Amino acid sequence: MTTELLQDKPAQATPRKVFLKTYGCQMNVYDSQRMGDALASEGYVQTETVEDADLVLLNTCHIREKAAEKVYSELGRLRKLKQEKSEAGRELLIGVAGCVAQAEGKEIIRRAPVVDLVIGPQTYHRLPRALEQARRGIKIVETEYAIEDKFEHLPVPDKKAVRARGVTAFLTVQEGCDKFCTFCVVPYTRGSEISRSVKQIVAEATRLAEGGVREITLLGQNVNAWHGEGIDGRSWGLGELLFRLAEIPGIARLRYTTSHPRDMDDALIAAHRDLDVLMPYLHLPVQSGSDRILKAMNRKHSHDDYLRLIERIRNARSDIAISGDFIVGFPGETDGDFEETMRIVREVGYAQAFSFKYSQRPGTPGAELGAQIAEDIKDERLQRLQALLVEQQQDFTHSMIGREIELLIEKPGRQAGQKVGRSPWLQPVIVDEKLGDIGEMTRVRISGAGFNSLFGEAI
Repeated sequence: MTTELLQDKPAQATPRKVFLKTYGCQMNVYDSQRMGDALASEGYVQTETVEDADLVLLNTCHIREKAAEKVYSELGRLRKLKQEKSEAGRELLIGVAGCVAQAEGKEIIRRAPVVDLVIGPQTYHRLPRALEQARRGIKIVETEYAIEDKFEHLPVPDKKAVRARGVTAFLTVQEGCDKFCTFCVVPYTRGSEISRSVKQIVAEATRLAEGGVREITLLGQNVNAWHGEGIDGRSWGLGELLFRLAEIPGIARLRYTTSHPRDMDDALIAAHRDLDVLMPYLHLPVQSGSDRILKAMNRKHSHDDYLRLIERIRNARSDIAISGDFIVGFPGETDGDFEETMRIVREVGYAQAFSFKYSQRPGTPGAELGAQIAEDIKDERLQRLQALLVEQQQDFTHSMIGREIELLIEKPGRQAGQKVGRSPWLQPVIVDEKLGDIGEMTRVRISGAGFNSLFGEAI
């Protein structure tokens, strides 16, 4: 919080406390940080204990099945806490933010009157005003927005807050989706694709670097769909933006997620070839290996299109690790379709992957399709797929043993005498605490591997 803001606001004997609970993706983590920044300027401090809070905000995700029901269950628990505080003469405001808020709107307050505030992901800049109204007893639903609102009103992160968050940070550069995959709610909850300006992105990245951040991950629902006017007056894509961010002093590493195969252009592949600070790790979801299912999903690429793209990327950066997403049991998926998914997994060889059973999302075209797959068939296919993916992940992890790598030391380890860093391929690496200070880059040899982490030693 700046001195000017402190002078503008009357001092409170006891600052209000906010408990922020974040569900889902990295974008929601970023949005929660921005809400925290906005609330800090209003005199709120964050608490890790919900019982201490004067304000509870649930930043929700709507991707998986029954996401809304999980929120209502949480609200049921909060209703008792709100009643207890009221009986003790203390106020507790409860807000629902994020994608469930955007999708459900007024229905949340109808089903859960304990909620004082519903605010969608495009309207967080209105949060302070909305809270002021909520404190007067007005039920607030803020989900209507102009498409440019999100990025025009993002608060600038305070350097002190940046330092407190650590040496890695997320930075949203793009939001929304125009792809309309038939299984996905994102176009309906996050809106159409919009890109943040180069000026805004560079300013925030610079502030992060000044606050001690060494690694920045660029975020977007389709992050490689980012485009904007560059400082040279030409139209830029994500590749050109990465080259510009690589010039910022103090930034040692860049990453980005999540990408769509249709937006992986030549300039972005060249960035992987030419930029040492761009880490050799790419999350590029394919969802299915079956051309018939890919068409039904409206992915607009084929099995072979994806393989050719992977080949081009690996030709540009031979040590790149590929991560993916998979959905099994999409409506109409046959045994043969599923075997095509298993085939593409074997052909690519994934260092990491996320796999899910298809779940019907209300309002999406997939929910209206016939030939829904029985749950026991989905379960069996998911188990087979995950067994193959885990095998590949373990093969990749164990291939690190004996290698020398550059490690970014991020935080203390769980055990005394340890620190934890992150490899270029996003794996946690446990080292002796004497190997380096937090924020330092250090070279280590990988001496062993656990299920989800590596162990490093001094060279």
